[in-house]
Amino acid sequence: MPIWEYDGVMARAATTSDVFNAIAEPQRREILVLLRGGERPVTELAGELGMSQPRASKHLRVLREVGLVRDRKAGKQRLYGLDARGLRPVHEWTGGFERFWNESFDRLDAYVQDLKQARQED
Repeated sequence: MPIWEYDGVMARAATTSDVFNAIAEPQRREILVLLRGGERPVTELAGELGMSQPRASKHLRVLREVGLVRDRKAGKQRLYGLDARGLRPVHEWTGGFERFWNESFDRLDAYVQDLKQARQED
């Protein structure tokens, strides 16, 4: 796997064949959070995240390739926007854990209620 350097940081070549790999990178998740507010040019995203424009462009390319970001020309610049439909596999996968967490919280709530009742009886 090739390795390259950008902004003085060594990085592996992106292995982003799917959305899970793409969002494993924290800065890509930050880009997605910023794009929730609407379309933004790469220069604005880069400035907001404190990274170079080429580095932000690389992250955006990966996000676009897995279907999380769309882009369009607007005059001389390109605007990037969130395409949340690409997050569907993540939502479906994490949703599988929802029952586990709900049951855990239900057990915790029952335990807390038992403690409250025991204190009132003392």
